[in-house]
Amino acid sequence: MASNLNLMYAYCFPFFISIISLLIARWLIKTFTKSCNFPPSPPALPIIGHSYLLSSKLPESLQTLARRYGPLMQIRIGPSTYVVVSNATIAKEIFTTHDLDFASRYEPCPSKYNIYDGSGFVTGPYGAYWRFMKHLCVTKLFAGPHQIDRFNKIREQEIERLLKSLIMKNYSEEGGPPCNLGTEVTSMTNNLIFRMIMNKKRISKNEIENEAKMMRKLVVEMMGLAAKLGVSKVFSFRTKMDLHGHGKKLREVFWRYDELLEKIMRNYEDDNGIKNQENDNGDLMGILLETCRYENSEVKLTRNQIKYFVLELFLASVDGISASIQWAIAELMKRPQMFKKLRDEIDSVVELTRLVNESDVSELPFLQAVLKETLRLHPLGSIIHRECIRDCKINGFDVKVKTRALINAYAIMRDPDAWNDPDEFLPERFLNSDTGHHDQMEMKGQDFCYIPFGGGSRGCVGSTYANLVMHTTIGALVQCFDWKINRGKAVDENLGSGFSGEIALPLVCHPIARFDPFS
Repeated sequence: MASNLNLMYAYCFPFFISIISLLIARWLIKTFTKSCNFPPSPPALPIIGHSYLLSSKLPESLQTLARRYGPLMQIRIGPSTYVVVSNATIAKEIFTTHDLDFASRYEPCPSKYNIYDGSGFVTGPYGAYWRFMKHLCVTKLFAGPHQIDRFNKIREQEIERLLKSLIMKNYSEEGGPPCNLGTEVTSMTNNLIFRMIMNKKRISKNEIENEAKMMRKLVVEMMGLAAKLGVSKVFSFRTKMDLHGHGKKLREVFWRYDELLEKIMRNYEDDNGIKNQENDNGDLMGILLETCRYENSEVKLTRNQIKYFVLELFLASVDGISASIQWAIAELMKRPQMFKKLRDEIDSVVELTRLVNESDVSELPFLQAVLKETLRLHPLGSIIHRECIRDCKINGFDVKVKTRALINAYAIMRDPDAWNDPDEFLPERFLNSDTGHHDQMEMKGQDFCYIPFGGGSRGCVGSTYANLVMHTTIGALVQCFDWKINRGKAVDENLGSGFSGEIALPLVCHPIARFDPFS
């Protein structure tokens, strides 16, 4: 009898301890929650949290939730807590007053298969490495007239190559194939980024083109696999599983990319490609490798950091710029009068004597307005990521350390309280009707109703470069071609899935040559 009682106690005691511990834990959570004033939150489900409320078009679904729960709300996706920002007032508070509190970023997709995990700059945490790379970007790589002018010739050549490709392929032939503008423009931006980074003079153009194609293939493969793996972030119980083998495939692509970059870097070193990089002809790889050799540098760059930085440049630039150019042409094709107005402006400045170029942009206010309005409706990054590095209060609500922030630029730039007819494409809103010149609204987040390139210390360091490429390419495509929608089709304006704001389907159309600047 005594032994039976002992056995019962042995089984029951841990059970009662577990129940008591659970009750204490619930009491502590309730007490803690009452002492904190967290932002409003929708009802959550166990394990998956608020994932059931989100669609594949994340910016739109977060915008819908914000209309019900307010411009600052808190949600949980799997194990992670997020605050979602949906208006300019709160965005300004994060980008100014609490800029350092939200100076870190995080990887939106699983990082366990990334062989460079912990080496990121664009998605890296705030710290010595990030500050060092930000300074390097500003002083040597992207910002300032000297850095921008260094690659002027490359930009001109790649835009001309795009135009020649469109003319030679004669997409406008009756009964001929339509043009996939997405493919054409992405090829241009890929070659452009590659040559900016690795434009070695000691190898042929064919070698550069082959390496650029290999790079593009690897980047596309990575993005596709990362998108498939992103689902596991939502379901925390699956994060350690690789049910379909996508993680293994992603790691293999990373290693193939690493092999390509290692080969390129060794070629630079073997050919003394890193000397004399201070002159106007230096490319980014030469500058990075030379920086890597500095003995007294504040931060010693590693080869992995250089490789991942190069990859981040491709991921951040190629598809974003291509998508914005497609959106602009798509919007103009639907509005012939607006298209004619832009072409007339270009003709009045350069006539039909030469191709529009970067130096003309300052004299083309309507072109600037068209791009601004394109980026307002279709921002390069619809969701801006941040991570809180210390407890703070935002708009009177408590935000705890490690909370992730999703700043919904898509919703902010379509906010009816800030914009008239927010869902309409109206470039004229950026023009001063009295002078005909574009208004002074900044494109770098100083007016927080308009944040296509983010804001604060983590704003896009390549915005000046991106603007130059987009202005000149859109101007050239309007100047040189009439654009017709593919027969029997309509322009697909659906938003793509995920965090980005890219067009769901590539723009398929017929460019009809109107002016050949090469004849």
